[in-house]
Amino acid sequence: MSEGATIGEAARQSGVKIPTIRYYEQIGLLAAPGRTQSRRRIYEKADLRRLAFIRHSRELGFEVDAIRTLLSLQDNPDQSCVTADETARARLAEVEQRIAGLQALRTELQRMIDGCAKGQVCNCRVIETLADRSHTHGRLA
Repeated sequence: MSEGATIGEAARQSGVKIPTIRYYEQIGLLAAPGRTQSRRRIYEKADLRRLAFIRHSRELGFEVDAIRTLLSLQDNPDQSCVTADETARARLAEVEQRIAGLQALRTELQRMIDGCAKGQVCNCRVIETLADRSHTHGRLA
């Protein structure tokens, strides 16, 4: 594909939507591509690889600033990988915190369900627990 890919082809090949590709260009994650004489964007293989890198990073939950850091490291491969490790460790800590919150949520929901036991609404722990905002506030963030 020596002539490059149009933005539609780049979107299909990378799995990144067209408006998102434009956004990545706007915020500097992706360099502005070359253009044809008719001003259509043309993406090269390196652009498609970069889009795939960004998409995968987003799928892993990295924020834009972290992706910018990782891209900078990728662009300068002779650097120490300490920054990449720190970035990944920070993301892992966020994931672990989210998992802990989800486990607490699961426990609370199970407790609510177990407390209801298919009785009458006046004895239902689901309704009672949801009505008591102070009961879970701050524990399930």
